[in-house]
Amino acid sequence: MTLKIENHQLVGDLVSHRSTPNCGGIMAPSYLIFHYTAGRSTDSSVESLCTRKAQGNASAHVVLGRDGRIVQLAPFNVVTWHAGVSQWAGLVGLNSHSIGIEMDNAGLLKKVGSQYQAWFAKVYPDDEVTLAAHRNGGPVSPWHTYTEAQIERAVELADLLVEHYGLQDILGHEDIAPGRKTDPGPAFPLAAVRSRVIGREQDEPPRYVVTASSLNIRKGPDASFDRVAAALKSGSEVLLLEARDRWSLVEVVADPEIEGWVSNAYIAPSTGRGMALPRFTVAGPASTDPTIAVAKLKKGGKGKKARRHAP
Repeated sequence: MTLKIENHQLVGDLVSHRSTPNCGGIMAPSYLIFHYTAGRSTDSSVESLCTRKAQGNASAHVVLGRDGRIVQLAPFNVVTWHAGVSQWAGLVGLNSHSIGIEMDNAGLLKKVGSQYQAWFAKVYPDDEVTLAAHRNGGPVSPWHTYTEAQIERAVELADLLVEHYGLQDILGHEDIAPGRKTDPGPAFPLAAVRSRVIGREQDEPPRYVVTASSLNIRKGPDASFDRVAAALKSGSEVLLLEARDRWSLVEVVADPEIEGWVSNAYIAPSTGRGMALPRFTVAGPASTDPTIAVAKLKKGGKGKKARRHAP
């Protein structure tokens, strides 16, 4: 059963409801805001967001678990307290203008010896850690990764909400409260989710051209990853899906079934209007890059099959 909305309530597989007392009046949402919970688990975050506190009452419309489970805490046309001090496009106080999705994720981690720890002392294995600098600034740091099931569910939910409410854009807490908030952070492929869901013509990914005589296209943003297809020839056009400091996720124009990572040193804008590649730093690839989960999605939720060729 696919997700649907009935009387501002979500209905579908792996969906449950729990009412939060931390909410306000009726609203007509214009934006969708993604957050991470920085919590221990889906259930603990639900409990926290449904509890009145002496200070710092908080809530959201939805908590999205790492297994794709969804718990709705308030109807989508009711104000929840997820944005705090925030502004965007001339609006001040995004609580009254947006739907908030909290994703179960520990957020920013710290390295203690050879281990990665959350603020609540839980240790995460290396394959659940992404090393990256935040796009709003700061040093390369460890971040808790999102699961593929979680990202796919986020896309499905965002697609439904944007269509049902005619939302204008999909944002992160880091967009509406920069300097104060860092969620959902660099481990979540927000730009790819926005591009996949909003789908406006003016948001079409920019085209780049291969400048090397041949260019390998790989499963991840590093030369250690396997190739997903034969090397691209000089002059091949690609669509830029996500840009990093040394590598970018691209789709081959001549064969949209082929998507993978290429070195930025060997691609250039195919016109003068190409998007500049970013200057932030990413130190070391995640073992499973979550952007690929978004890139694989097609309408109807079917994934693209990567083509693998012998080296």
